[in-house]
Amino acid sequence: MSLHSKPPSPHTPTNSTTLKRSMTKRHLIMLSLGGAIGTGLFLGSGEVIAKAGPMGAVIAYIIGGLIAYMVMLCLGELAVNQPVTGSFGAFAARNIGPGTGYMVSWMYWLGWSATLGTEFTAAALLMQEWFPSISVWIWTIIFIVGVLFSNLSSTRFFAESEFWLSMIKVMTVALFILLGLAAIFGLIPFQGATQAPLFSNLHFHDWLPNGLWPLFATMLIVNFAFNGTEMIGIAAGETENPEKNVPKAIHAAIWRLMIFFVGTIIVISALLPYQHAGLVGDAGHGAGLSNSPFVTVFQYIGIPYAEDIMRFVIITALLSTANSGLYAASRMMWALSIQKQLPKIFSKLSSRGTPVIAILVTMIGGLPGLLSEQFGADLIFKNLLGVAAFTMVIVWMSICWSQFNFRRQWLANGHSLTDLKFKTPCYPLVPILGFLCCAVTALSMAADPSMLSGFIGCLIFMAGCYASYYLLYHNKA
Repeated sequence: MSLHSKPPSPHTPTNSTTLKRSMTKRHLIMLSLGGAIGTGLFLGSGEVIAKAGPMGAVIAYIIGGLIAYMVMLCLGELAVNQPVTGSFGAFAARNIGPGTGYMVSWMYWLGWSATLGTEFTAAALLMQEWFPSISVWIWTIIFIVGVLFSNLSSTRFFAESEFWLSMIKVMTVALFILLGLAAIFGLIPFQGATQAPLFSNLHFHDWLPNGLWPLFATMLIVNFAFNGTEMIGIAAGETENPEKNVPKAIHAAIWRLMIFFVGTIIVISALLPYQHAGLVGDAGHGAGLSNSPFVTVFQYIGIPYAEDIMRFVIITALLSTANSGLYAASRMMWALSIQKQLPKIFSKLSSRGTPVIAILVTMIGGLPGLLSEQFGADLIFKNLLGVAAFTMVIVWMSICWSQFNFRRQWLANGHSLTDLKFKTPCYPLVPILGFLCCAVTALSMAADPSMLSGFIGCLIFMAGCYASYYLLYHNKA
């Protein structure tokens, strides 16, 4: 079968299981930005600065952005020329092997499902700081109902809700950078002084005050900060005119993220001593979440109610992440059902075009994260972050590998590059380099003792995926 022909069932669904193309370019861009701008930036940025130093953090985020850009360029070629929802598993199944496609689908589902409960719990703990008499469980249930309503209503309603949730985060980051630069150049007061220390903090303690190793060790946190950009590929099958909108959304989202992330790191590093950029207090509880470097900078600039403002922003960031994560994970279950690797009921759509059962079951998969309130929030948060980051890196590696094989097979079938509606530049350098960088990032998880159990658990889960596929589905394929 040639790669340009339409594949038969199960990849071509019937009308009762066909998702509607109702997302526009602005939805795609905000979905990608919203998936990436979250606690990884508001909270994780301080940890990267504290460990790697000011310039080390800047270098780390530039490298992380370039890795994300290479992966998204590979994704662009696949998503435009093979536009399907639940795309990562489908891409891997077509271009690497059906067992790998099955594993990638479940790894991506695991990454998002595992973080849902922690997002709700963290948001509820923050709400309890405002309303201490109301139980965390009540806020958690309210947030779960709200995110379920957003996902069950319709794809268009989900896209609009995620657009406005993401807009809050984007505007906060943009305002932070603008005010920070104004303080750096002495245009506004900073901590009672007429002028901030310009950029002297960036090099005051040398470029890499803690050596080269922390730069490598923090790459998993940095790459996790860019997690969510790949949702453009998930949504390609529900996007109007994907040939035109997907490439534009990829370029726009990646470069905006680079500006936001690197700009944020430069502002924090220039205004705060790098030793004080990390979180103060327990990062698994509300106090630690509120006390991000964003709060410190806003307070030094003189923004009233800075902590309350950032608490609100972080709550919206957590809910936005849960909202988009539930969307992405449920579409993976939908895709597995379409490929007859889950019962047919998981691909059944409501009258509004949403996979109801897949959404509900994915939400149940996220509920164990609620146990973090009782069973050591720090340990559970850290390991779940590691699981989410590791699964994301595996998916990114599969995207690069899939594009590499897709291009080779495309040319082998007698097609020309001009036949591609979008093509990854600098082939094969981009997919090879992207794959290798992601592999190194994945190995950095094993070097962190606090994430070692999560690393081993992910490897066991991967092996279990392959084993279950070859035991249950291989002979039926």
